[in-house]
Amino acid sequence: MIKSISNIGSSVVNVFKQTIDVICLLLDTCYYIFIGPFKKKTPKFASILEQMIFAGIQSFPITFFVALFTGIVIAMQSAYQLKVFGAEIFTASMVSVSMARELSPVLTGLVVAGRVGAAITAEISSMKVSEQIEALETMALDPVRFLVVPRVLALIIMLPCLTVLGDIVGVIGGFIVGVFSIGLNAYRYMDMSFEFLLFKDVWTGLVKSFVFGLVISLIGCYMGLNAKGGAEGVGRATTLSVVTSFILIILFDCLLTGLFYFINV
Repeated sequence: MIKSISNIGSSVVNVFKQTIDVICLLLDTCYYIFIGPFKKKTPKFASILEQMIFAGIQSFPITFFVALFTGIVIAMQSAYQLKVFGAEIFTASMVSVSMARELSPVLTGLVVAGRVGAAITAEISSMKVSEQIEALETMALDPVRFLVVPRVLALIIMLPCLTVLGDIVGVIGGFIVGVFSIGLNAYRYMDMSFEFLLFKDVWTGLVKSFVFGLVISLIGCYMGLNAKGGAEGVGRATTLSVVTSFILIILFDCLLTGLFYFINV
């Protein structure tokens, strides 16, 4: 019993310590984002652009298919239930609102966490175990400025962009089902898609995706910078990064949903 309580206590203390470390990494990142441009040896725009291409443009094909099939599934399931009440036309509103509020930011965040977050952790942890991070510090180059900042900026910029594209693609998926399967009028379907969609639904989804991008990049970089144990450590850090990002995305989604809709912010 004493050993079990000790293990639980150690786990809680370890989680608390890691949380503090991630917060410190966030503060260092914010410092270099806003102060760094006025100092020498700042990360070049080319490195940020490279990360934006990798995190955003190269992630779009996966995001496209996930959003498209999600819109199709929502439309089919909604139409099946709404048909009982003769309200199939509200399928359009169901798809657009659910994609903008919830599904597009969350699913896009999970996809990016599995693809980009894992890649960030694998790359930085490989540099860590091969002592390339220490080499940067030896040359008086801060790893946070040159490794973390470009990746954080890339994700907080590109993930909202992917979310907007996911919203559009999801509506297209619902349109395919609504017009070609249910037999709804195409013009009426598009009109209903935006009749109940508020601007609040869109920007709350964008805020969620911004937070998810920050979480994914910080967790990926933190796990990479603290990896140890050779090749096995790289794999362990990458797995832990993806799992942690998934859990935090769902957690922050729950918190932000309560903030936006229950408190009516």
